[in-house]
Amino acid sequence: MPPMLILGIESSCDETGIALYDTVAGGALLSHALHSQVLMHRDYGGVVPELASRDHIRHVVPLLRKVLSDSGRSLTELDAIAYTQGPGLAGALLVGAAFAEGLASSLGIPTVPVHHLEGHLLSPLLSKRPPKFPFIALLVSGGHSQLMHVKAVGEYRLLGETLDDAAGEAFDKTAKLLGIPYPGGPALADLAEFGRPGLVKLPRPMLHSGDLNFSFSGLKTAVLTKVHAIGLPDDQQRADIARGFQDAIVDVLVQKSLRATEESGLKRLVVAGGVGANRELRRLLDQQAGKAGITAFYPELEFCTDNGAMIALAGALRFQAGKSIKPAGAFVVRPRWPLTEITG
Repeated sequence: MPPMLILGIESSCDETGIALYDTVAGGALLSHALHSQVLMHRDYGGVVPELASRDHIRHVVPLLRKVLSDSGRSLTELDAIAYTQGPGLAGALLVGAAFAEGLASSLGIPTVPVHHLEGHLLSPLLSKRPPKFPFIALLVSGGHSQLMHVKAVGEYRLLGETLDDAAGEAFDKTAKLLGIPYPGGPALADLAEFGRPGLVKLPRPMLHSGDLNFSFSGLKTAVLTKVHAIGLPDDQQRADIARGFQDAIVDVLVQKSLRATEESGLKRLVVAGGVGANRELRRLLDQQAGKAGITAFYPELEFCTDNGAMIALAGALRFQAGKSIKPAGAFVVRPRWPLTEITG
């Protein structure tokens, strides 16, 4: 297949991402731009869907212009447009999908609807040290915690998932219990670095369950119990609790990920999603994986959270594999869409 130029559009939640990916010479990310809505939603303590949708509308065109300018390319050079079809907020998804389909229709080029989690799953392929197929993947974000067996693009098998709160969701909720404003997960991880190891002991939910599923809501409740027992924790106590919480959640993620990798007989483990940026998770996983002869792969930090680059990459790989390509025009978005439903 000749080299192709793919535009990627991400608008599933509270980040607007646009990127341009060229498949020439094994693939190259030419440019990407991102607008985050974090500051806008902070006053509300979480994402407000209607505000998110309106903000995507405001930024999608300026970001597109920036990406084209930075890359020195034009709209007429595009071969296809990839966009996030789901899962996510319905209104936010509609903004990206409608823009992508309308633009593609005007240019007479096809579109490639992409599963948001597939974008995260494949994002380590953008790194300087990309993994090769097959591999085990740990997807950890604010909305998802899953272990997948990844054979190739579009060939995924679910090994385990969270039964309640996702890892990132547990981070955010625990941060709120400690008085950390939205989005609290990254700030909680920063606070944990000042905590004293081993001082606050918390349970490791489902660590010995015999399967590869997760459960983190009970861990959040254990933190609440600690906070109530103290009364009004001072700064050091808050840091100690944050350290105990992070150690517990990281321990579970690492041990179950390594177990999944060892049971599969593979030696490659990919970690992706927003929680994949957590420094302690990367440190402990590299340490434990090295002892087991397993190599861990991560996306670059800028590609851990939602971004257009991962959508452009996933779209390019799907286009090259002849999957999910459609004529521009009619479309649907899928706010709820299990990754396991992707079959082609």
